[in-house]
Amino acid sequence: MNIIFSSYSESVKNFLAGSLCNKLLVLILKTFCLIYNQCMRNILSSIKGTIVVSVQAMPSEPLYKEDCMLAMMRSVVNGGAGALRVAGARDVKNAKANFDIPVIGLTKPNVIPKNYKEIVYITPTIKDVITLVEAGADIVAFDGTQRKRPENEKLTDLVKYIHINKRLAMADISTLEEGIKAKESGADILSTTLAGYTLESANSPAKEPDFELLSQLVTQTNMPVILEGRIWEPQQVNKAFELGAHCVVIGSAITRPQLITKRFVFRNK
Repeated sequence: MNIIFSSYSESVKNFLAGSLCNKLLVLILKTFCLIYNQCMRNILSSIKGTIVVSVQAMPSEPLYKEDCMLAMMRSVVNGGAGALRVAGARDVKNAKANFDIPVIGLTKPNVIPKNYKEIVYITPTIKDVITLVEAGADIVAFDGTQRKRPENEKLTDLVKYIHINKRLAMADISTLEEGIKAKESGADILSTTLAGYTLESANSPAKEPDFELLSQLVTQTNMPVILEGRIWEPQQVNKAFELGAHCVVIGSAITRPQLITKRFVFRNK
């Protein structure tokens, strides 16, 4: 009888010990999730209402040199940029090492193909996501359209990998439908980056931001929505915030001298 009771007691102890370990593991996981969610909320809160500056150049351009890109980043940060949007592991690493503001990372090909409106080329694969995560990007931006991705990879898989690595997933889209689908795929942020640059968004305004798309995304997705693309005037920034933009990304008007120059040279064309 004592042997049976002793055996029973050991079983109960083991069961309780196992239950305690499981409860402790659940508690740890819940705590981790709370901390992670708070960190993500902090990043989102920190960029709300700010100007995010896209500091990018193609390898064929003079400013692509590492010291030039870093100097440009430093200049816009000194000017009050709330975050940086940069391309490639090199510039993501430099941004994280030198500045205490969120960094949005993406990858792009060295040469934008002529059929860019037909293909996915902004952070197209999980391999690209890995590169950006390892470089330290706080937010990973990617093509969030429904177009076919290289090697038939799925948008949901990219988002999952971003989340597994405790980063925010930012979907660059061009239409309302794409924004809704990106939300369903788990994206944390939507951006109008690709409006006017895909076949699906041929009706997007050619010379000004797509305010209509911004308004639709804000009202119909209930997500943080970023306005990006063809922003040249401070009044356009004001309008974006009036329509509910979470923040505004500006690139060419600040960091692309050749395009700024062309606007003056060819002002009447």
